[in-house]
Amino acid sequence: QVQLVESGGGLVQPGGSLTLTCTASQFTWPLGYHPVGWFRQVPGKEREAVACISSGDDRSYYREDVRRRFIMSRDNVNHIVYLQMSDLRPEDTAVFYCATFRAGPCPADPNIGITHWGKGTNVTVSS
Repeated sequence: QVQLVESGGGLVQPGGSLTLTCTASQFTWPLGYHPVGWFRQVPGKEREAVACISSGDDRSYYREDVRRRFIMSRDNVNHIVYLQMSDLRPEDTAVFYCATFRAGPCPADPNIGITHWGKGTNVTVSS
């Protein structure tokens, strides 16, 4: 059974950095065939898409408020996807999830085509 496991969350001060890791296992096809997204959710609010990295060219896309602070990358050999987060702000506090999409480019609507979810990792930005 396909599993996605996030790690790397924690407590960090404003302006600090964290790198989240999403490790995939039990995929029938190489993870590199699938776009992978990062999402976040604050309790009581809807889950929102943060970033996506495409299959093939590994092009990445970001929501506007993280564009110059977060970098997404992937290691297709080891089935790992990373989200490097810098200049973290209190409003980045959330549970972060990774998810895979159907093979192809990152979808225009990140709510469409999700095939698997991880269970999430907590990120708290506070002084």
